[in-house]
Amino acid sequence: MSQLNVAILDDHQSIIDGYKYRLRESPHISVVIAANTAEELMVLLKKHTVNVLLLDVNVPTAPDNPNPFPFLHAIPQLLNDHPSLNILIVSMYSQRHLVKMAIDAGASGYILKDDVETIQNLESIIKSVAGGSVHFSKKVYQQLMKHHETAPILSSRQLQALALCSAYPNETTTALARQLGVADSTMRNLLSNAYERLEVSSRAAAVDKARYLGLVTPIE
Repeated sequence: MSQLNVAILDDHQSIIDGYKYRLRESPHISVVIAANTAEELMVLLKKHTVNVLLLDVNVPTAPDNPNPFPFLHAIPQLLNDHPSLNILIVSMYSQRHLVKMAIDAGASGYILKDDVETIQNLESIIKSVAGGSVHFSKKVYQQLMKHHETAPILSSRQLQALALCSAYPNETTTALARQLGVADSTMRNLLSNAYERLEVSSRAAAVDKARYLGLVTPIE
């Protein structure tokens, strides 16, 4: 088996150290990146070829921006920019809609930090994901199998827009539109339609409700 390079994004150093400890004896896995913020990860990914990214969805966007980074918006871009990359989300959140949107965005799996059995088998899961498989914690899989919808249905683009609003609450609509790669008018339409579906009337209220419903990453 060829060498697999792994990156870790988590804002708790003890978690990073735990993953490194668990993977330390694997002859086929090397942890080449350990980042505490999304900004740091983006810089390091330009310097290393990575096969699997262990991604915590609730990490700061940057050292000077403690808001959770907009991972739903970032995942497709990461996969586009780094063709060898597979993304395995490791999170404490198991809300069905959050999991579903992460998978729809392109993640190759979603496991829970408190899933002891799965974490104990992290090496084999990383190898499986790198080989093109998808892996879920049992609780996450059960959540995905629920067919009833309990939250307003938003498009992936609307959720990306709200995730950006959550990560950059002080940015203008024009600046957010630029990040999303759409016209100002398109961004305004995405947000206004999201407001309507969420039954709110402002950006802040929409972000708060989306967090409450598990549609974007909550703040701890």
